Amino acid sequence: MKILQLYQLAARMDRVGVTVTRVGLIIVLLWIGGLKAFPYEADGIVPFVANSPFMSFLLNDPGNYQAHKNPEGAVVPENRAWHQQNGTYTFAYGLGSVIVLYGLLLCTHPWLPQVATVGSFLVFIMSLVTLSFLVTTPECWVPAIGGDHHGFPYLSGAGRLVVKDAIMMGAALVTMADSAQCYLLRRESSLAASDAGARADSTAAVTA
Repeated sequence: MKILQLYQLAARMDRVGVTVTRVGLIIVLLWIGGLKAFPYEADGIVPFVANSPFMSFLLNDPGNYQAHKNPEGAVVPENRAWHQQNGTYTFAYGLGSVIVLYGLLLCTHPWLPQVATVGSFLVFIMSLVTLSFLVTTPECWVPAIGGDHHGFPYLSGAGRLVVKDAIMMGAALVTMADSAQCYLLRRESSLAASDAGARADSTAAVTA
């Protein structure tokens, strides 16, 4: 196969790319949203929420979260009890439900592209808010505890997790535009069919 043919094949992959992007978003949203129902996942989001000027009020005691961190896979009963009182799990259930809802909205694209458009827009906003954690959450950066590399631009594990939402944000814009285009095309076709039907009825009435 010639190089030009490879480029031509790549150029025809745009529709496949949009579909894969939408399916990828749906999988991530449903999976991550569903995991919010489990304590280990809920514990992990507390630093982001506690340091956010837009979300910290949703927790009962955001200022003391550092003393009650649970490493992934570990169960410390005292910390779990503190998170229960802090409202961590209640918040996580609500957040998870919202994220799952967004994923379900994207699933409606084949039947209700206008609804999927709204869903993609909401995912874009959610990703934008998540990226703001890079500014508000100290845990997003390698701490100064003896190493040569710390602070900006050295992302910690939490920071590397957050920065990936830049991809989510771009993917949401792609699916939003695609769903909106689909809705507008269907609407235009429907209006054209209605106009044609009206003209046909008018012509029939005149003929009669």
